[in-house]
Amino acid sequence: MDASSVLRQLAISAPAILVAITFHEVAHGYIAWRLGDSTAKAMGRLTLNPIAHIDPVGTVLMPALLLIFTNGQFVFGYAKPVPINPYNFKNPRKDMAISAAGGPVANILLAVASLLIIRLVVVPLSGILPEQAGATVLRPLAMMLQYSIVINVVLAAFNMIPVPPLDGGRVLVGLLPQRQAYALSRVEPFGMLIVIILIVTGIARIFLNPLIELFLALLRAF
Repeated sequence: MDASSVLRQLAISAPAILVAITFHEVAHGYIAWRLGDSTAKAMGRLTLNPIAHIDPVGTVLMPALLLIFTNGQFVFGYAKPVPINPYNFKNPRKDMAISAAGGPVANILLAVASLLIIRLVVVPLSGILPEQAGATVLRPLAMMLQYSIVINVVLAAFNMIPVPPLDGGRVLVGLLPQRQAYALSRVEPFGMLIVIILIVTGIARIFLNPLIELFLALLRAF
């Protein structure tokens, strides 16, 4: 992939990734704040300024390397996790599960919003504006929004893998009986290693592909 192609792909994918991970993390912190934990708010993390959520590896290095080594076919990233103190909740397990679910829900809502903008704004304008304006403005905007749909659906599905510290794992900890929940929560220090193994071995696809297809099918209903 030449330099111009890399820059073009970054211009399309970077805004979608930044918006997706920013809203994902803010949703966690906002719901936690509403449920009684002001940790994220006190640390200035309830902001839509993506700079506050950028992780040097997950937001910068990983997407750049994926862009180069996958020839622009797959770009993914993550932000700094929003700090949440479950001891500030009235019902720590339940409220932690609700806070965890907020991130994937925010991503699905962003995917819906991106689809609606395409349907209600981009498509009607493409039949009105001159062809040159469509090529220089509407086409890049449509590509950004299409990428936004994909990245938000993938991010929501990925985070619902039921292994802590991913959101799906934390939701499951909140739903399981106390004994089983405690056993699952002890996996958290090794959670990301487990997730990497699941991805490398292809086992993660067994969970992710049906969930991604489900989300996309729901979006097609619009």
